[in-house]
Amino acid sequence: MKALATTLLATLLMANPAHADNQTTGNTTMIDHAHDFDFLIGKWRVHHWRLKDRLANSHEWIEFDGSSTLWMTMDGRGTVDDNFIDLPGNPYRAVGVRGYDPKTRTWAIFWLDGRNPHHIEPPVVGNFQNGVGTFEGDDTFNDKPIKVRFTWSRITHNSAHWEQAFSPDGGKTWEVNWRMDFVRAG
Repeated sequence: MKALATTLLATLLMANPAHADNQTTGNTTMIDHAHDFDFLIGKWRVHHWRLKDRLANSHEWIEFDGSSTLWMTMDGRGTVDDNFIDLPGNPYRAVGVRGYDPKTRTWAIFWLDGRNPHHIEPPVVGNFQNGVGTFEGDDTFNDKPIKVRFTWSRITHNSAHWEQAFSPDGGKTWEVNWRMDFVRAG
């Protein structure tokens, strides 16, 4: 019985990158995703790859560096990260704000770009499954409706990978247009 409990605990921890709080209801274990972003607490060096032109069949990537610092808010049910994005010719700061809804077990991620500080981007919503975080939402690009997807993967204590993709056709096809590799800075 102890081996079964250890196996179950290991399986649950693998499903959620940050040691989830779990509830058992009948024969179903419900994962509490409140700790999905615990891995991101702290200071990070970030290497970026961004498509020069989005949704334009571009294959030219721009590489640059940046930094990010994340802290918890709302008694662990929220996060804020302060980002420096050293985009060549147009460096800027931005803020990511996340909030967790325990009823839906999902996070909403909002983005505030310092180049347009009176406009917050529509949220992407989701959580982590099997060590990968997938968050999707609706937005516009060049005045046309698109779907946006953020994906977190390859998470360790000292590193993580993030991607952003756009879909102009309701999610049938996706174009990855921004990738970031995070390395812990402190």
